[in-house]
Amino acid sequence: MPLATPASPAIGVGTWAWGNQFLWGYHPDQDAALEACFDRAVARGLRFFDTADSYGTGRWNGRSEALLGQFVAALPAGRRQDLCVATKLAPFPWRLGRRGFDRALQASRTRLQGKLDRVQLHWSTARYAPWQEGPLLEGLADQVLAGAVPELGVSNVGPLRLRRLHQTLAARGVPLRSLQVQMSLLAPEPILPGGLVEVCRELDIALIAYSPLALGLLTRRPGAEPLLPSGPRRWLFQRLWPDLQPLLEAMAEIASRRDATTAAVALNWCRAHGAMPIGGLRSVAQADAAADALAWSLDGGEREWLDRLALALPIRSRMPANPFQSA
Repeated sequence: MPLATPASPAIGVGTWAWGNQFLWGYHPDQDAALEACFDRAVARGLRFFDTADSYGTGRWNGRSEALLGQFVAALPAGRRQDLCVATKLAPFPWRLGRRGFDRALQASRTRLQGKLDRVQLHWSTARYAPWQEGPLLEGLADQVLAGAVPELGVSNVGPLRLRRLHQTLAARGVPLRSLQVQMSLLAPEPILPGGLVEVCRELDIALIAYSPLALGLLTRRPGAEPLLPSGPRRWLFQRLWPDLQPLLEAMAEIASRRDATTAAVALNWCRAHGAMPIGGLRSVAQADAAADALAWSLDGGEREWLDRLALALPIRSRMPANPFQSA
């Protein structure tokens, strides 16, 4: 299923938390709630679901794909066909050469019970092993040309490398369908002049924004320091919170005008820049909130106001950059 056009992108569902015990406190007792979340998301019109073969920590490795595959398989056939299920394959050091992803792709397809519409390179190896990336991507292009998977995307790639990869794949007749990067009001780099928003629009590549809610920071109201989450997110909240008040106050004002949540404001900021946000959804209430955000859009003045505040934040108050993000 093709993504919405950049002028009116949809909202997708990220499944990083499904199986992640380290950051999100996953336990199998949550599976029924995750299935209810999935069912509500589908019922409310959310159609894009993103996962990865590396999602799921420790003994739950691969759990995200397995749960998504199970939930999709339980749908009627017609509903399954309406969805776009995308996974990402990690370029681990032992995955080498043009056939380096073959077994991983088959394992992902098995966990997803055959429903796999797009495969994505999870991150670029340009910073540490540039020789590894080309053959792996060529191998994924082989799979697309052979009909093993319909579409190909990449993730964590910067503007310069995106142009190079797009050109390489185009020479083989394989469209580069999407780019997935961290993008939010606390990670606004893609909107800079010459940045990924402009390049994706120029090359007709769908831009997907992961972590659009900044691990939950952008769901909070301004004011006194909120109840802090447990685990690694606690440190992040403590570090970033003091400088965020002007941005959160603006978001709260816009949310009040729109009778919406600050989370909806954050999601619609991504959409206003032509990116499809994929929030991590774990509950029916979160699925409803994401779907509700589709009912309205930021106007030009609201977007520009938020742009100014986001770009004015000091680097110390932005989300940490992905260490694998290429130039």
